[in-house]
Amino acid sequence: MPRPAAVVGEPLSEDDSPSPSGSAGGEDHHPGAAVPPGVAVPPPRQPGAPRARHRAPRKSGKARKLRVAAFACVGIGVVGTAALRGLPHTHVQATAEPPRRPAPQTARDIAPAGRAALLPGVGPKFGARIPADARQALVVTGASADSSTSTVVLWQRDASGRWQPGATWAAHNALRGWGTDHHEGDLRSPVGVFTLTAAGGLNANPGTKLPYDHSTAFQAGGTGFEGEPLTGAFDYVVAIDYNRVPGSTPLDPRAPLGPSRGQGLWVHVDHGGPTHGCVSLSSAHMVDLLRTLDPADHPVIVMGDRATLQA
Repeated sequence: MPRPAAVVGEPLSEDDSPSPSGSAGGEDHHPGAAVPPGVAVPPPRQPGAPRARHRAPRKSGKARKLRVAAFACVGIGVVGTAALRGLPHTHVQATAEPPRRPAPQTARDIAPAGRAALLPGVGPKFGARIPADARQALVVTGASADSSTSTVVLWQRDASGRWQPGATWAAHNALRGWGTDHHEGDLRSPVGVFTLTAAGGLNANPGTKLPYDHSTAFQAGGTGFEGEPLTGAFDYVVAIDYNRVPGSTPLDPRAPLGPSRGQGLWVHVDHGGPTHGCVSLSSAHMVDLLRTLDPADHPVIVMGDRATLQA
C-alpha cells in the first residue's frame, strides 16, 4: 500500500519524493503491463542486482532557501505569539482606556460638613457670624420679639463639625424683648452673635477656665420690674462682648461703640423677672455654665427671638 505522506515541516527524503509517473516512490512497474509504442522498456533486473529507483530531479538551491525561509517565518510567528501571551496584560493592550470623567456632584454627594456647621435653630444669616474656630455656642432663643422669657442651650461642636446640645435651661431677657439696634434704655436685649471671654462675680471662682474677676464690686441692690429683690444677681456673671473690650474684666467701663449704644451686658444669676438687657439663669445653671465654658473652644453667645435667629 502507499506510504504515508511526509509531515509538514520535515525535509523530504529521497524515498518520499514522488516518482515521475505519479505513483508512490519505491513501487515497481508491473512486468506484464502493455507498453505504448515509442516508449523504451528497461531490461529486466538481474537476480542480486540492486533495485532501480525513480528519483525526482533535485530542486535548485534557491528553491531550498525559500522553503527554509518559509519554515523559519512560521516558527518565528509561533514563538512570537507564545512570547506575547506570556507578557503582562498591559503590554498586550493596543490602546489604553480613556480616563473617565467624574459624575457631576449633587447635593447628596456633598459631605455634610457644611450642613453640620449650621447650628440648629439658627439660620444662615446668624450662622455665618459664628467664628469658624468656635466650638461652644450658648444659644438664647426668645419666645417672641417682645417676650422677656427665653430658653438657653449650650451647644458643643464635636470633631466631625456637628453641634451637640447640652441641657435646656429657662431664662429671662430684657423687659421689652429683643432689638436689632440696641441703645441705652430701650429695655431690649441685642440680637446677634458675641464672644464670651471673661467672667467674674461676688462669689469665688466656681471652677471656670475663663478669666475670673472675683470682686466685691459685683453688688446688686433694689428690686426688679416685678418687685423681686435683685440681691445675689451678680454672684456669678459672664460678660457678653457687646460694646466692650473682649477679655477685660466684666467691670471694665470702656465702650468702643459709645455709651449711647448700651453697655455692661452680662449673663448673670436670675432674680425672677425681666432684665434691662442681660440674660439671666438660675444660680445652679450659672455654675454649670461657668464650669463648662472653655476659652480654648472660643465660646460665643447667639441670642435673639426665634423668628429673627432662624432668618
